[in-house]
Amino acid sequence: MSEDRIQARVIEDRRLRLLIDAVVDYAIYMIDPDGIITSWNAGARRFKGYEEAEILGQHFSRFYTDEDRRAGLPQRALDTAIREGRFEGEGWRVRKDGTHFWSHVVIDPIYDPSGTLLGFAKITRDLTDRKMAEETLKQSEQQFRLLVQSVTDYAIYMLAPDGRVTNWNLGAQRIKGYLPEEVIGQHFSMFYTPEDKASGLPGRALEIATREGRFENKGWRVRKDGTRFLAHVVVDPIWGDTGTLLGFAKITRDITEATQAQQALEQTREALFQAQKMQAIGQLSGGIAHDFNNLLTVILGNLEIVRKRLADDPKIVRLLDNATQGALRGVSLTQRMLAFARKQELKSEPVELPALVQGISGLLRSSLGPSVALETRFPERIEPVLADINQLELAMLNLATNARDAMPDGGKIVISARVETISDPLRAGRYVCLSITDTGDGMDEATLASAMDPFFTTKGLGKGTGLGLSMVHGFIEQLGGRFILKSQKNQGTTAELWLPVASEDSIAAPLAEEPATPEVPRLCILVVDDDSLVLTSTCLLLEDLGHQVITATSGAQGLEVFENNMGIDLVITDMAMPQMSGAQLAQAIRERNPDMPIILATGYAERLEGFAARLPRLSKPFTQLNLVEIIASAM
Repeated sequence: MSEDRIQARVIEDRRLRLLIDAVVDYAIYMIDPDGIITSWNAGARRFKGYEEAEILGQHFSRFYTDEDRRAGLPQRALDTAIREGRFEGEGWRVRKDGTHFWSHVVIDPIYDPSGTLLGFAKITRDLTDRKMAEETLKQSEQQFRLLVQSVTDYAIYMLAPDGRVTNWNLGAQRIKGYLPEEVIGQHFSMFYTPEDKASGLPGRALEIATREGRFENKGWRVRKDGTRFLAHVVVDPIWGDTGTLLGFAKITRDITEATQAQQALEQTREALFQAQKMQAIGQLSGGIAHDFNNLLTVILGNLEIVRKRLADDPKIVRLLDNATQGALRGVSLTQRMLAFARKQELKSEPVELPALVQGISGLLRSSLGPSVALETRFPERIEPVLADINQLELAMLNLATNARDAMPDGGKIVISARVETISDPLRAGRYVCLSITDTGDGMDEATLASAMDPFFTTKGLGKGTGLGLSMVHGFIEQLGGRFILKSQKNQGTTAELWLPVASEDSIAAPLAEEPATPEVPRLCILVVDDDSLVLTSTCLLLEDLGHQVITATSGAQGLEVFENNMGIDLVITDMAMPQMSGAQLAQAIRERNPDMPIILATGYAERLEGFAARLPRLSKPFTQLNLVEIIASAM
């Protein structure tokens, strides 16, 4: 070989050496026929960690794991390269610092022109990142398969492009009733009703999913046993990287119970809305009837006195009788209005609260939704309360709905009860305090002060009537209990229903026959009414009976008159008066004179507490005969 060719060969070898040494992503080195390392590039140095001086002359097996060396893998790699002309594989290798990396290895044998083996060229690539990514993906796929298989509330399965079922999870097995071997390979239209299959709905579902990228609807499906269930269905197409349709992912949820619960809830809400509306109209009617009764009391009272004094003139008596008949028609009208106001008549009976709450717990939970937890806390033994079951259930549903609305992001509602004894003279007795506590937004002082006012609402236009809390308040008050709201901003709200404990004599005994009306001596009677016309009419009727009458236009004035007149024999007071009601006036008078006879006059049915409930009541409008009878009873 000429010197120029030798020089060119040296230059070429040097360039090749520089090229190989410049590669840093691959370990490229030579080993002799016995596996001894004879060269070492920068890539090998970078990810195996050895400098050239410390690795040349070493056996290449030092890069293998102990297990692979014991298994003879290094020598088998060389033998394969010699036998097949090439060895290629992947496996764990060991760096200088002892850490492992996943490598892709190629070993090529090198022969001289005469066929003598000179050694091997070995190229190693670090694929650790790819290996870890594959392991992560594999683990993720395994976890996903486990997740899908573990879901029991949803039927999750795959369809081939032609609609045949290709896999089947536990949820599908539970909801539809088929085992995997019974359904895989079958067309998914087997789950549809005969009428849906006849209309071509299964095929249209796949066509829409393919065309629009998704199909979703609700409809009836058929289980293995032939029963039907209402299903919410989603079908998504699955496309390959090349745009080929691989099949469909199908998710089915049984929404039968949820739909039925929603329908029941809507019916209950409608009933609640109607009850609230009727309550508002009833309050309005009751108020109008009360004021109208005051007017009729005046009219009838004056007509009665005039008729007595002009009884000798037939023409005037006829006119008075005609006017009286007209007034009595007004009485009939007010009675119908009051009957309407009391249309939701309470049927009070002993109620076991734990059993009542348990009975409506399903409805409560469905109305609250999955984001709101419901918890009940009752003592082991709790006395029954006196209440109307239907109205109490509606009140609790209304309060629970309010609590849910105050927790838009979810929370917890706790229903609890405790027994309390109240010593307040007007509400003395044993009560069960039924509490409904939420973890919602709460109310500030201004909102809390107005919360029970009719038509007050914070839910926005069209989202609430503002009658719910006022209805609950009226219902509880009518039972003889109390409704208390406690709340602070951002600290939740507690609604307390104080319900009277049912006593042994909850069922009223039959009324004894009243004795004949006795003669009543001339009395000194204090009459209290804030309506001057009613006050004057009542005085005229009493004076016509021969009684001495003292008048007062308010509860406070009446109490002052009573204290300054020791000769008063009887008190007749209007019930509905501002500042001091008739019941409060009666209580104050009884504190000063426990034996003083007191009559309460009222224009509509009012529930009284304590001793006031036992006082004689004079319903407006009243006649002179009514006065005679009630005075005789009171005396």
